[in-house]
Amino acid sequence: MQKVFIVHYGEVGLKGKNRSFFENRLVRNIRHALEGTEYVGVQRIHGRLLVTLSTYADIPEIQRRLGAVMGIAHFELCRVTEQNMEAIKDGALEWIQGHEFQTLKVETRRANKQFPLTSPEISAEVGGYLLKHTGARADMHHPDLVCWIEIVEKSAYIYTEKIRGVGGLPVGASGKVVVMLSGGIDSPVAAWRMMKRGAKAIFVHFHSYPFTDKASLEKAAELVGILAKSNHRTQVYYVPFAEIQREIVTKTPAPFRVILYRRLMVRIAARIAEREGALALITGESLGQVASQTLANLKVIEDVAGLPILRPLIGDDKEEIVNLAQRIGTFDVSTLPHQDCCSLFVPDHPATNAAIEDAQSAEDALEVDALIEQALEAVEKQTVNPSFS
Repeated sequence: MQKVFIVHYGEVGLKGKNRSFFENRLVRNIRHALEGTEYVGVQRIHGRLLVTLSTYADIPEIQRRLGAVMGIAHFELCRVTEQNMEAIKDGALEWIQGHEFQTLKVETRRANKQFPLTSPEISAEVGGYLLKHTGARADMHHPDLVCWIEIVEKSAYIYTEKIRGVGGLPVGASGKVVVMLSGGIDSPVAAWRMMKRGAKAIFVHFHSYPFTDKASLEKAAELVGILAKSNHRTQVYYVPFAEIQREIVTKTPAPFRVILYRRLMVRIAARIAEREGALALITGESLGQVASQTLANLKVIEDVAGLPILRPLIGDDKEEIVNLAQRIGTFDVSTLPHQDCCSLFVPDHPATNAAIEDAQSAEDALEVDALIEQALEAVEKQTVNPSFS
């Protein structure tokens, strides 16, 4: 019995003349996701993608990996038959064996309009055959089991379960972004949302080791590994930030320290974005969540970026963000204890309504360009491949 996965996409199918670009990107991403598994190949067929499996393929593992690929709306494990009614009826009967059901429905999609029967005619003939051989009853509204049949190009594909995918667009189809990854709950969720919109994420993590322990570094690495399941081969930059913080603490007014931290981080991340050809910075900021995330302070921080800062979570409350973090698998890691670099040397009363002129005046005491170069020279860059263990 030949088995394949049929992959259906959503938004990709609406891209008109650019559709082939998005399809090819999705094919490439599926190939990356399935590296090391016993699959034979991925190819485009009429309005779908076909993942061909070897006899020894680890089907649950392949299913798990396909479930993380951005751009897939749903996918199905299928029985493949020849494109004639006898083969389709026998294949459908064989495929539904082992399922428990009292009622049954057959649904058909006929992409190959050269096939002599219409979709309703195929469904009626196959349905009658299955009812006769199983003793089940027909139920067009709430059946225990649905048998889907797709007539595509030269084959028929039969399945009984639609597996929901992530949706969105294929990673890489929308260009590169640099994600400022803190190690908390918010920034990994922001990264995931941008990846779902087709952005290829490059991560920058600022840390204060050795003034803090390695927990934030370890958490960042683990979070990147989780996100790499959808982002595929991933670059991450680890930026030592403690010395910059010490300069800010000793030379600038306390209320502005957090804002100045963030302005320096944004400048450094923007330089890394320039290196990588990324077109925007991504943060996990949510309006009003902490002192640095008031509208006034966000404006002051963004003033030094030089490229767009996108904030996918800006209108979400904490419960919404937590729910999504749990769904995508980052929550448990994000909530492990660690010392965030921005929590080091935090003043008791940070400014919540700063002005750009005030921040610029405070920065006059710093050698900003030298601090940026110092950080960039000490950056450690790593490549993370997805771990599906």
